Amino acid sequence: MSVQGLLILITLAIISYKTKALDLWGTFTAFILGYFILSLGGWLPFLALFLFLISGTLATKFKIKEKKKLGLVDEKYRSIGNVLGNGLAPLLFLIVEVIIKNDYGWAAVFASIATANADTLASEIGKPLGKNPRLITNFRKAKPGEEGAVTLVGELAALLGALVVGVIGTFAVSEYKFKMLLSVTIAGFIGANVDSLIGATLERKRLVDNNGTNFIATLIGGILGAIIFLLI
Repeated sequence: MSVQGLLILITLAIISYKTKALDLWGTFTAFILGYFILSLGGWLPFLALFLFLISGTLATKFKIKEKKKLGLVDEKYRSIGNVLGNGLAPLLFLIVEVIIKNDYGWAAVFASIATANADTLASEIGKPLGKNPRLITNFRKAKPGEEGAVTLVGELAALLGALVVGVIGTFAVSEYKFKMLLSVTIAGFIGANVDSLIGATLERKRLVDNNGTNFIATLIGGILGAIIFLLI
């Protein structure tokens, strides 16, 4: 890694901690994760993850007063579990891509990040703006912020979140750009809904926590990204 890259990582780590986007352990974990992603994959996957951090932080602060009134704000800082829950799967897929050196590996990398971004935007925007939330498993009425609850606004936010990462992913390939855009966007959107499905089932039964849900969803989203890329 270049000196410039290392300095950028250090700067972003300081900003993340000072702005309370991450706590101390979360910042340290994000730094290590960023180091390996930047070293193995270069700037594109790093940029996608950085976009996720920024958009997630802004989305969390979106209509924060309304969320607090509804009791939907987690006052805890994002820590090591949250960082690994959203960032470990992309790193694993990146290691696979380094080994196989094939475009569907890149699709998996960006689809896993798209899943994380889509899920965060769906949750943080859907909670204050979404009307008539429904449980994803049986479509019964649900409370705002209830595990597994989805709204139309949240679904649109998820699609947008996946699309933005899909656009970044197109720069990873010299050809098949539309395939990359389509596979990452579709997989990211589906992955976000898989997150809701896990939340409505395994997480409600306390078999996994939110960080575990995020990891499983990003892992499935990445696998779907590779499969869709190979099929279209």
